[in-house]
Amino acid sequence: MLNIGEMFMLGIRGGSVPPWMKDFARQFGLGGVILFDYDCLDKKYERNVFSPAQVKELCAEIHALPSRPRVYVDQEGGKVRRLKEKYGFLPLASAKNFPALTLAEKKSQLQAAYQQMHEVGIDCNLAPVVDLDLNPLNPDLGAVERCYAPDKSTVLENVHLVHAAAAANGVDLCLKHFPGCGAATVNSHHDLMDLTDAVTAEQMSLFAEMAPRIPNILFSHGLVKNWDARYPCSLSKAAAGKARAWSPNGIFITDDLQMDGMQKRMTTGEASILAVKAGLDMLCIGNNMRDEQEAAAGFARTLISASEKDPAMASNIQASLIRLLARKNL
Repeated sequence: MLNIGEMFMLGIRGGSVPPWMKDFARQFGLGGVILFDYDCLDKKYERNVFSPAQVKELCAEIHALPSRPRVYVDQEGGKVRRLKEKYGFLPLASAKNFPALTLAEKKSQLQAAYQQMHEVGIDCNLAPVVDLDLNPLNPDLGAVERCYAPDKSTVLENVHLVHAAAAANGVDLCLKHFPGCGAATVNSHHDLMDLTDAVTAEQMSLFAEMAPRIPNILFSHGLVKNWDARYPCSLSKAAAGKARAWSPNGIFITDDLQMDGMQKRMTTGEASILAVKAGLDMLCIGNNMRDEQEAAAGFARTLISASEKDPAMASNIQASLIRLLARKNL
C-alpha cells in the first residue's frame, strides 16, 4: 500500500513544506495538508498564513509534492477564518451574521472570498457548518457564531449560496460536524461530546439532503450511544454506515484526532486504526494541538501493518483509496 498516505490530511508548522513531509509524500503519497494561522502550541499567530502571496507560494510548494496533495483550510467566516483580513484576505461574515445580509451582499462576499481562495491555491474549504443552532451557549459553535440558524430551511438557504460560489470557483466544500453538534454542551477540543439526546430528525435530514451535493463530510468526536456505545462518530462503523447510505462515494474525514477529547482516551495512532476500521476515508492530524510531525511515517506504517492482519480493514483502505483518488482527480 504505497499510497496509504492518501488517507492523511496533515498539518505543518511554519511557512514552507518541512523535510519530514517531503519524505512522507515520497514514501507514501499524501492526501492533503491543512493550513492554520494560529499555532496552539506557540500561542502565536505565526503558523502557515502571512499574506495572499505567501499562501499562494506555499500551496504551489504543497501541490508540487509527489501525489499532489490537496490544500485544506477552515474558512467558515467570522472567528473561524484562517485567511483573515489582517493578512490581506477578503472579509467573510460569520454563519450567525450571514443570514442578515441582503442577497446581493451574500453573493458578492462569497464570490470574492471563493475566487481569492481559488487564486491562492486552496482546494477544499472545510465548511459549511450545518449544525443546527440548538444551544446558543455551545462553547465551540453557538457561542462563537459558527451556526447559521436553529432551523433547517435557513441553513439550507444559505448553504446553497455557499455551494454555488464554491463550485463556480472550483473550490471543494466539506459538511460538518456530523451528526450535528449544535446542542452539545462541551467543546470537543477538550472533551468528547455526548450527542445521544441531541441528534434530531431535522438535523439528520439536513445532512441527508446536502450529502449528494457536498460529498466531503467531517465526522465529529461525538458519542451517539444508541448507535455505538463505545466509540465517537469519528471512530464508529455504525455512524459511517448511516452517512454512507446517503453518500456512497463520499469522502468521510475525521475531526482532528489530536483534540484533547480524543487524546484522553487513546493515542493518535490508535485512533487512526479505529477510524479506518470504521470506514472513514481521511485522517485529520493537524499537528497544532500536538506536534507529532515526525511521527507521521509511523502512523502510516502502523496502518499498513494492522491491515495486513485484518482483511476487513484492508478492504476498507482499498475502498477509501478509490474514493479519495477519484475525488482528487476531478
